[in-house]
Amino acid sequence: MPAVRHASFAPHVQADTRLLILGSLPGARSLAERQYYAHPTNQFWRLVGAVIDRPLADMPYEERLTALRSAHIGLWDVIRTAERRTSSDSHIRDAETQDLGALIAALPDLRMIAFNGGKAAAIGRRQLAEPDGIALIDLPSSSAAHTIGYAAKLDQWLSLRGSFLPPRRDHLMRPGT
Repeated sequence: MPAVRHASFAPHVQADTRLLILGSLPGARSLAERQYYAHPTNQFWRLVGAVIDRPLADMPYEERLTALRSAHIGLWDVIRTAERRTSSDSHIRDAETQDLGALIAALPDLRMIAFNGGKAAAIGRRQLAEPDGIALIDLPSSSAAHTIGYAAKLDQWLSLRGSFLPPRRDHLMRPGT
């Protein structure tokens, strides 16, 4: 199968996003359905649902996105475009990255960035120095191809609950105000 150039989706964020989850590049099923984490074996919606205590996997896609907005969670990918033969991250070639710095600068309440899988972490961490006041966390991939099992993944994904701290307001404070 020849490599095909694929492009990521627009970011799913709002100004009060506190947690930004970054994947690598949507897989074939997600691209075809124009939905983040659309493949039924991907555990993303179960994992994030456990983090926010909502049954996201059982909801229609638009309701999932609404629930993420309500929880101050944003989604995006570290790769803007790349060539890939299959949905596997190991087949990604000639990747062009997103401008993560510009997005982060537009999210004043951001407290945590979570990388969904090793490829996302490797690419994302190369772009970002430790952002001031923003925790970076590497998570096991939600893909079923990452076979450590749901329970082991869940243990690590639950660490995202720390992102629900009150929003940063230091950007609003100026000396003498």
